[in-house]
Formats: sequence, structure tokens, C-alpha cells
Amino acid sequence: MIRHRFALVLAASLWAGAGASPALAQQDPAPVKLGYAKCAHCLPVALIPGLAKGVTVDATGFNSGNDVLTALVSKSIDVAQVTYLHYVTALDKGFDVVAVAGEVNGGSECLSAKGLTLAAEDWAGFKSLVESRKGAGTPLKVAASRGNAQDIHMRGALLKHGINPNKDIQFVNIPNPSDHLAAMQRGEVDLVCSVEPFASQIRLAGAANHFVLPYDQAAGKLTNLIVTRSDVIKNRRAAVQAVVDADVALVAKLDADKSVWIDVINQKTGLSRDVAAEALKNAEPDYRMYRAKTLAIAEMMRDLKYISRDVSKEVEANMDFSFLEAATKKTRDGLGY
Repeated sequence: MIRHRFALVLAASLWAGAGASPALAQQDPAPVKLGYAKCAHCLPVALIPGLAKGVTVDATGFNSGNDVLTALVSKSIDVAQVTYLHYVTALDKGFDVVAVAGEVNGGSECLSAKGLTLAAEDWAGFKSLVESRKGAGTPLKVAASRGNAQDIHMRGALLKHGINPNKDIQFVNIPNPSDHLAAMQRGEVDLVCSVEPFASQIRLAGAANHFVLPYDQAAGKLTNLIVTRSDVIKNRRAAVQAVVDADVALVAKLDADKSVWIDVINQKTGLSRDVAAEALKNAEPDYRMYRAKTLAIAEMMRDLKYISRDVSKEVEANMDFSFLEAATKKTRDGLGY
């Protein structure tokens, strides 16, 4: 009798594990730790936990992409939303990072102080002003958060228009983008290249005027990547796939309903829905990864002395399109390769 009962229990347990609930059987028991930065085009990553299937995702917001990258390479998190610029910088430093998907692009805007009376898109006027102030010994103070996408977008655009960002201006580093508004209000800087939604906050507050969207450089509008490490891929491939699947679903969700995006910006930053809605005019959801443009970004960053060597081989070797291919049922040629 005892043997018979044991056999029944064993058979039932095997049946439950193997056939009764496939989703439960495939569930990865350990949470995936996902990090993202607090900006308009990054904050939707906070929605990934609700879209991920077969795995629990713990999503944590950081003040900047630099902080997220640090958490990833120190193994405090498993997957990170960073930028193409962080990706290239990490490879230059020899860090183990692997790009697996895109997320949202855009989000950069350069704004000029009211006192400059600088017309929008007037690069000739801006260059003349830069030369005049440099000659007078009072170079223009241009701010950004060093190392983020907006910093590189701004530097690349300046260089393309004949302005050396390392010699012709005085760069002011404001690490937390949420502090850009106060710096403009206090008159501490003449121009800032900020990230959404803080760029829209500055403009709608009347603290500065729109100058340019700094996309006239090698990076174009490219901003965000989802990256992980090779050890995470090796040990938890299914979990990484679940995150990429959720990222693809997220992009579709953002394209279909902007109110969801506005809600998460409002909830995570405390900024008004009007500011959030304005910020979304400068953001484009896109899960693809752009290999050729990433190589151009790496070359531009080398020209700007942001990296010390040619990392083109590493850039290509560390872009893994297999997760996007599985998530979208497309080949890498249709995913930015």
C-alpha cells in the first residue's frame, strides 16, 4: 500500500512538472536585475517587468547611463539599458558588454540662454559667437552630462560645424540631467545639451530657447541599447531572451499608445504630463541595433578623444543579433545589421 501511494505521488509530481504547466516548468526562478537611466527615452524600460514572460524582472532606475553601466560591469545587475556611446566606451576600456537590442532613440536637444539671442539652427551665428567670446578670453560655457548620449551628440555636432569642443568652449559637466534647469536659471551656462524630458522642462519653463537637435553627426538619433555580459548569456540565455522579447513588445506598446509612456515619465520623474507629452516629440521607439552606424560612432568618439583606440572589431563581435532574431522572427539584415 505504501509503495503504491508513493508511486502515485511520484507519477503525479512528474506529470505536473513535465506536462501540466509548461510555463511553470520553464520559469527561471532567479530574478533578472535590469537597470535603466531616468530619462524620457529610458524610463519605458520600467514597464518591461510587466511584459516579461517566464522570468521575473527587477527593474531599477539610476540617475544616469554612466551609473547603469557601472552597475552592469560590477555585476550588480544582469541587463542594462545604456547608450551606444556607453557601449563603445565600455569596449574601449576592455569591459565585458554585449549588445542584444535597441529600445528608444532621440531625446537630445541643445538649448541656449535667453541672453544670447541666438536664433534656432543658426550655426553660423553660434560659431561667430564662440570665436568672439574665445578671443575675448571669456569662452562660452556649454554644459552637458559628461559621457552620456547628449554630450557626444553635442560634441560631434560642434566638431562638424568647425568648433573644437576641447579648445573653443568651456565645457561644464552637470552629472545629473535633472540639475540642468537650475543651472540655466542661475545663468551658470550659456548653452546646455540636455536629455528629455528635462530639455522640454527647461524650454517650457522659459529658462532657455531651442537651438538645435544635435543629430547632424555620426550617431544621428541613435541613443539606447539593451546590453548584458557574456557570462549572463552563457548561464541565463533563456532569461536574456525573455527580456529581449519583452523589449520588442515594449516598442510595439509605445508605438500604439503614447499615454502609457507619458504615465511612466510622470510617475518616475514627477514632471507634468504636459512636459512628458512634449518630450515624446523627440523620441522614437526602435528595437533594432545599427551596426554600421555604431562603427561610425566609435570612429567619431576616437576623433573626439573620448576613446583611446580603434574598437571596430570589438563593436562588431559584441553585437549579438540572435535574441532579436528569435523575438521578431526576422534575420539580422532586417534588424540593423
